[in-house]
Amino acid sequence: MTLLELRGVSVSFDGFLALNDLNLQLAPGELRAVIGPNGAGKTTFLDVITGKVKPSRGDVLFRGRSIVGQSEHRISRLGIGRKFQAPRVYQNLTPRRNLELALRAPHGPAALLFGALSVEQRDRVQQLLAVVGLEAHAHQPAGGLSHGQKQWLEIAMLVAQDPDLLLVDEPVAGLTDEETARTGELLRQLAGDHTVLVIEHDMEFIRDLQAPVTVLHEGHVLCEGSMEQVQSDPRVIEVYLGSDTQEAA
Repeated sequence: MTLLELRGVSVSFDGFLALNDLNLQLAPGELRAVIGPNGAGKTTFLDVITGKVKPSRGDVLFRGRSIVGQSEHRISRLGIGRKFQAPRVYQNLTPRRNLELALRAPHGPAALLFGALSVEQRDRVQQLLAVVGLEAHAHQPAGGLSHGQKQWLEIAMLVAQDPDLLLVDEPVAGLTDEETARTGELLRQLAGDHTVLVIEHDMEFIRDLQAPVTVLHEGHVLCEGSMEQVQSDPRVIEVYLGSDTQEAA
């Protein structure tokens, strides 16, 4: 069974092919890592899935139905959540309040301002605070959290909306070693209940994630496999990882 499928997707910007006949499938509950050098098409790849960019050719299927041409808002409501590189949280609000707003978000502005949380929603907020390790910080302004804690809060805000697919863009950039390890644990924990796709440059983090890896190059899939398999692939060594990594593998 396939949750997300890209079929022959190409995207052209003024004659430059950012994506070139890209094919990819994700199964429900899968954890997948995507790597590739700068300019490989990783951001455009996410933009196509979320409806920010319309492909010049090809199709994107979610639960077997095409989502090409649908608005970003509609695609989000279908069950696709995206976390950008920089955390997008309400800095002046507490983590608890951030999560409360995330839970109410699909229900319109009136619910955001005036709606009361149900017992189930309050329990869900508490559960998410525990999952991301922010219970002790639940009542302090989110602006006072560390960079890693803000990343976890935003992931929790996405999970609060119960998406089937989580797209996570460079979640460990700027994190400490301890925060990086904790982020990997969190993403592994979320997989299964959600399909999680992670784009990252940190090769040690990808290795520790212990997930299948897709390598993008010049807008198409260069190879797929375990981290050990792609790291030893001569094509990957040439275009991305470099000879130093080959020696270390």
